[in-house]
Amino acid sequence: MPDFASVLIAWQRRHGRHDLPWQGTRDPYRIWLSEVMLQQTQVAAVIPYYERFLKKFPTVDDLARAEEEDVLQLWSGLGYYARGRNLHAAAKEIAQNGFPKDLATLPGVGRSTAAAIAVFAFGERAAILDGNAKRVLARVFGVENPDWDLAEKHLPQRNVAAYTQALMDLGATICARRPDCDRCPLKSRCVARREERVEALPAPRARKPLPLRRATWLILKHQDQVLLERRPSPGIWGGLWCFPERDRKGRRLAPIEHGFTHFKLRIQPLLCEVRKKTPAGPSQRWMRLAEAVAAAVPTPVRRLISSLR
Repeated sequence: MPDFASVLIAWQRRHGRHDLPWQGTRDPYRIWLSEVMLQQTQVAAVIPYYERFLKKFPTVDDLARAEEEDVLQLWSGLGYYARGRNLHAAAKEIAQNGFPKDLATLPGVGRSTAAAIAVFAFGERAAILDGNAKRVLARVFGVENPDWDLAEKHLPQRNVAAYTQALMDLGATICARRPDCDRCPLKSRCVARREERVEALPAPRARKPLPLRRATWLILKHQDQVLLERRPSPGIWGGLWCFPERDRKGRRLAPIEHGFTHFKLRIQPLLCEVRKKTPAGPSQRWMRLAEAVAAAVPTPVRRLISSLR
């Protein structure tokens, strides 16, 4: 029987994804950009952002010279904004010193992301252990929590790029959270399928109830302009434009809930239409609604601005 890696490589060549915009290149900038964007984000959501980024910043030097606000404006809506700030910081390091030998030393690049960049851009032999790879390894080998030893044990000597892409593709399209086991090339050797533990593997993390935080946003509106405030970096939505957090009289709009990794945020927007613009503070700016909706703002702010238009 062909070994685990050989089956995956053969499957990827016939059924895997081959037309993603970051495939077919060895350009480390393009591959690094895609791998950072793909962290905790699905391919379909990443593609338009990736293409816009390359159009605006075709080289790492272009990205390094950019203003952080311009980078975050393009990132707006993709979520996990620390990735955008880290991407910008890493671009400055790369523009000055080139890609380091240890890619995991770059801001925002962990061990699995570094391995993927090393494989696809530099042809190195390195194991990944992202969410998709963990799901495939856990089910095929009947392991609750796959570790790096398991990932490295099954890494082939050759065709590492095809094998790595196969783990990503199979975990994303077939061995997903809701698996399609009948189409899986590994079904005959899958321990989880044989033991009827597919839904149980990998072992889910113990989830604690997310704490609830509250905030009150003051929407100061003068004709077709609103007052926005740039949030300090680092922090939640660091570097992005948001409504000032103030509690004063105003028309209460429908509350908004927004989920983060470690907590939920319940926002109470207060709309206050003013006859005269108040002076903007050092980190504030009055923006026309058409400008504000296209600025570097988080998703809840953009939705509120759109509703005001």
